[in-house]
Amino acid sequence: MRKITNFNENWTFSKPGEAPVSVTLPHTWNAVDGQDGGNDYWRGTAVYTKHFPRPELEAGGLAVLEFKGAAMTADVTLNGRHLAHHEGGYSTFRVDITGALEEENTLTVAVDNGENDRVYPQKADFTFYGGLYRGVDLITVPAAHFELLRDGTPGIKVTPAVDLAGKTASVTVETWQNAGPVTISVDGQSQTVPSEGGHAQAVFALDNVRLWDGVDDPYLYTASASLTSGDEVSARFGCREIGFDAEKGFLLNGRPYPLRGVARHQDRQGLGSTLTMKEHREDLEIIKEIGANTVRLAHYQHAQEFYDLCDEAGLVVWAEIPYITQHMPNGRQNTLDQMRELITQCYNHPSVVCWGLSNEISVNGMSEDLLENHRLLNELCHRMDATRPTTMAHAFMLETDSPLIPIADIGSYNLYFGWYLGSLEQNDSFFDEYHAKFHGRVIGFSEYGADANMRFQSPRPEQGDYSEQYQCVYHEHILRCIRQRPYLWATHLWNLFDFAADGRDEGGKKGVNQKGLVSFDRREKKDAFYLYKAAWNKTEPFVHVCGGRYVDRPENVTEVKVYSNQPHVALLVDGKPFDGQDGETVFTFRVPISGEHTVTAAAGEHSDSITVRKVDKPEPAYSFGRSGGVSNWFDEEDFDSACYSIRDSMGALMQNPDTAKIVGALMAKATASRGDVAKSASGNANLQKMMAGMSLQSLIKQAGENVVPPEAVKALNAALQKIRK
Repeated sequence: MRKITNFNENWTFSKPGEAPVSVTLPHTWNAVDGQDGGNDYWRGTAVYTKHFPRPELEAGGLAVLEFKGAAMTADVTLNGRHLAHHEGGYSTFRVDITGALEEENTLTVAVDNGENDRVYPQKADFTFYGGLYRGVDLITVPAAHFELLRDGTPGIKVTPAVDLAGKTASVTVETWQNAGPVTISVDGQSQTVPSEGGHAQAVFALDNVRLWDGVDDPYLYTASASLTSGDEVSARFGCREIGFDAEKGFLLNGRPYPLRGVARHQDRQGLGSTLTMKEHREDLEIIKEIGANTVRLAHYQHAQEFYDLCDEAGLVVWAEIPYITQHMPNGRQNTLDQMRELITQCYNHPSVVCWGLSNEISVNGMSEDLLENHRLLNELCHRMDATRPTTMAHAFMLETDSPLIPIADIGSYNLYFGWYLGSLEQNDSFFDEYHAKFHGRVIGFSEYGADANMRFQSPRPEQGDYSEQYQCVYHEHILRCIRQRPYLWATHLWNLFDFAADGRDEGGKKGVNQKGLVSFDRREKKDAFYLYKAAWNKTEPFVHVCGGRYVDRPENVTEVKVYSNQPHVALLVDGKPFDGQDGETVFTFRVPISGEHTVTAAAGEHSDSITVRKVDKPEPAYSFGRSGGVSNWFDEEDFDSACYSIRDSMGALMQNPDTAKIVGALMAKATASRGDVAKSASGNANLQKMMAGMSLQSLIKQAGENVVPPEAVKALNAALQKIRK
């Protein structure tokens, strides 16, 4: 019989230069320093040690260790004998320890998250936590058993094919083992089939099949297989038909099913990547609350427990490997290995509808080696799985006619117009132009977002101020953009949760990407969260008044914005009716204030309230340090049109070697505050082309005063004014 023993207790952790400590798995050594900013979290090799007695084995049986996540490279040694080397921090791998067992055993696992040129990821906008950050199990099986070792396989593979018209499904079940015969069962039917060359297969017909139908009805079947030795394996699966159309977007079971959802990273404040089932369930419940029907599990293979939860909830999943930002010629085999493990381990999940080849891989430029790497990945995916397409998430600066784009079956773009540069309207025009030019291509919106620090509040939100209000303005526009373009096969806002990016130092917080709609610790939801809940959640009536953290207000008439999924909202001020509106999603009111007021929004039986207080002067704590815009820092005599100034375009300034030197130093400082990815992207030719038409003044305004303070801007302009055109 197969036996699984939890192996998470009684480990010793040793880090160079520090005394060994006792730990319980899951464990990471970067839970603190990987989240505090400075881009100085420790990356290197540390050792986990465990002592255990010989497990009981049947005659000829095997003892196998299952590592569910060891970041990023692991070497496993038992009793001084090196047994395995694994590269890739996000997939399950198993090690046969049978031949090295003694009566008393010493297991050591050396785990390395240090820099190298072959194991992905090496450069990205998130922290690469090191450690045995997921659990370890000891699995014992009889001599005759299902395959365990190859690519962390579940040993069983289920491929349903649905006939929607006939309401039937043909279900092919395959298993791999070292013995036969194999008894395979599905939905009350059983077949005993031979094992030929270590492979067995059975096909089942399901009448009146119940479909896995997304969030409406995520029904799951179970396939199981057993050997006469008593070893058993099983897998849940769903019967569904997926399709992708350049005009209709994503199709589920023959009907348009717009995928509108979020992206998720697997870390949390104070825990790093050591999430347990408790945290996974909490994340899933928040995804369900916002009303999303899809989740992009970025930028690597997530825990199997989370794919299981998505299966159960009906969430459509984009699954991908960490082939991201920086192509490494020596990393080709690692991309293929990680993709092979991802597909092997996630094939049975009905929630997964595509395999992501890479993310923003072109920011450092293109090469034939990069293209060939993608061709090989694409071929591997199709060879292993004929039922799902491949996709890529492209950086906004990638040219739409790039030879990289047609390699995958479908595509998607990460656009940040209206945040990092450009205007919000450029998101609309980008997709309009792309769709008109490449009308046969399936395209999606894989990332979009704006950072918000909940400390910062503004009655006049503007791009780059990190205020909660601008995040709302940004997402209101993007929501309209998406609604008007039903051909987008999927949209994934970046990101549902704030997450660690130790290289960042912006928006008043170090080490955190603040584009999340929910705080890093999951305790607070930003106002923009309720915008999407109002647009997407059709089952939970609610009303939310924005600006609850903006209490002290200097304006005489203040804006009160309300988000609700109800058709009518009534506003009360100090308990008295003030106004009412019919509408959809967003309701905006102008309210005079003179003292302290309670403002309440009511929609049917549901209500929400905030407190506002009239003050004489703006509250400094609400500001990110902006003083009304760069234009207010200067007088007209500060600008001689015969000389260069911050009003000139980046293109003009970079053409002159003297001004280019001055501006280049400024841009290096600005990109450094946004981490390694921004540094990498700064040399991208298409990005430079986009920026060429923008004035230096507008770019400084977006960067904010913490990056370029007023005195530095004045000094910069003075230096430029000394150089004649």
